[in-house]
Amino acid sequence: MSTTFNNKLRQIVLLLVISVLAFLLLKEFAVFLPGFLGAVTFYILLRESYFNLTIKKHWNKTLTALLFIIACIVVIALPAYFAIELISAKISAILSNPLDLMLNAKTVGVKIYDLTGVQLLTDENLIAFQKKAATIVPSLLNSSAVILSNFAILFFLLYFLLKSGREVEKFLFRFIPLKEENVQLLSKETKAMIKANAIGIPVLAILQGLVATLGYWIFGVKDFGLWGFLTGVFSLLPVVGTAVIWVPLTAYLFAINQTGNALGLLIYAVVLITHIDYAARLTLLKKFMDVHPLVTALGIIAGLGLFGFWGVIFGPLLVSYFIILVKIYMNEFGVANEKQGD
Repeated sequence: MSTTFNNKLRQIVLLLVISVLAFLLLKEFAVFLPGFLGAVTFYILLRESYFNLTIKKHWNKTLTALLFIIACIVVIALPAYFAIELISAKISAILSNPLDLMLNAKTVGVKIYDLTGVQLLTDENLIAFQKKAATIVPSLLNSSAVILSNFAILFFLLYFLLKSGREVEKFLFRFIPLKEENVQLLSKETKAMIKANAIGIPVLAILQGLVATLGYWIFGVKDFGLWGFLTGVFSLLPVVGTAVIWVPLTAYLFAINQTGNALGLLIYAVVLITHIDYAARLTLLKKFMDVHPLVTALGIIAGLGLFGFWGVIFGPLLVSYFIILVKIYMNEFGVANEKQGD
């Protein structure tokens, strides 16, 4: 009895030590969580192709892993880096000459007041905004450094995941306390959700960004490329989405008496920019985006706060996991309980 008690006590103490160390490590590496999640995402997207080349066609594992990483850098990392540099440069240029920005903002404020009787922009608000905006550039520069660090960690981890992927999967499956069929269900749903969000959501954002860029160019918006890019980024946000960009741009065109362009942009945005994602879901992305929009919306809301940018992918995955685990619970214990009750 004493030996059993001592073993349990040792087990509890060891688990507490492991838990404390895990908490400390997670706390210190929290800033690099997006890099870790990105490595997992790319691994799940690339694993089948990698295994097909290295196992069936006997390609060299190291060279194949490096080839995949170079391809990811060219397709993902370089465009993301240049996009961040573009935004930083544009914002720096705008804030270096704040007088024009203030005058334009006052013009918009006066126009809104004349049309609605509501004074949204006052001198105090504009001064407060200018002070707040002065902190944007340092923040962007700091974000750029963090993003580059996360990309470095992403590709570093991806290399080892690709080379040792099967061993890692076997190790994880040993610790999942579920029936074999439920482990397979969890694995299948994870792959499906990550593919749906990692491929579908970025494609939708790019599509909306391109459509918006075309509209901004047609209706005379300055820096239409920058605003189109930002429209694509904000399309990831649930509910408000692209309206965060095109509504102020439309209001600005009205304010500077470009009524024709403003009306044209308003109609274009409501008809095309806002609804192009629905058309794409039903046509181009039907294979990938077989996920209920409510799951995606709720997941993104939760995920952005938890994981930052990668919350776009892993937020919906958390919601899906909740639903899947409820099903697994019913499968694991519901049937057994019913039999015991009989």
